[in-house]
Amino acid sequence: MDKNHLVIIPAYNAASTIFELIEKISVYVVKTNIVLVDDGSRDHTFALAQRSGIVVLQHPENRGKGEALKTGFMYALRNNYSAVITIDADLQHDPMSIPDFIRKSDKPVGIIIGTRKRNLKNMPLARWCSNNLTSVIISVLAGQSVRDSQSGYRWISARVLKNIKLKSKRYDLEPEILIKAGQMGYRIAEIPISTIYSGGESFINPLVDSGRFIRLIWRSLWS
Repeated sequence: MDKNHLVIIPAYNAASTIFELIEKISVYVVKTNIVLVDDGSRDHTFALAQRSGIVVLQHPENRGKGEALKTGFMYALRNNYSAVITIDADLQHDPMSIPDFIRKSDKPVGIIIGTRKRNLKNMPLARWCSNNLTSVIISVLAGQSVRDSQSGYRWISARVLKNIKLKSKRYDLEPEILIKAGQMGYRIAEIPISTIYSGGESFINPLVDSGRFIRLIWRSLWS
């Protein structure tokens, strides 16, 4: 893998999955190019990640996934990486797709989304409904097709990270990136990925996070 790419893992209470995930990622990426941002975990996520030999950053308290991603983005820019790959800590993203992101990045793109097959056989009903609705809205606001706006498995160019100003702090940061990158003319591409829904704990609050998404849409329309 290109040494100028950084893999970012935002993590909160991921002790049960993090060691396995890091070992799978390290098949494709040297460990010095993997950074985990521990977002105030109450379990042993931080200690386990440190033992694995990757770069580990820590928030003393939980700030939200968006803040964890921004901490990773800042680390990437300070260390002159050309792009980042974001991957969730719960093993729902298969690291085998990492080389596919790298191959696709040879094209002139700003963001590559790992797009899941959206059907009720492999995606819970609530996620299927919310993903379809938000993807349509974000496609309109970004000015180009986005089929899986809620996927956190992404390749993002450092050019995009340098040129867009991010305000969101939690799960609304990921759609904010897509909207602002699209509005600035960056091409958003995709690759197919497989996703496993393990039935583990979700940290998404449907009511609260839906409110944040609505505020994001409002800001996008009137900013």
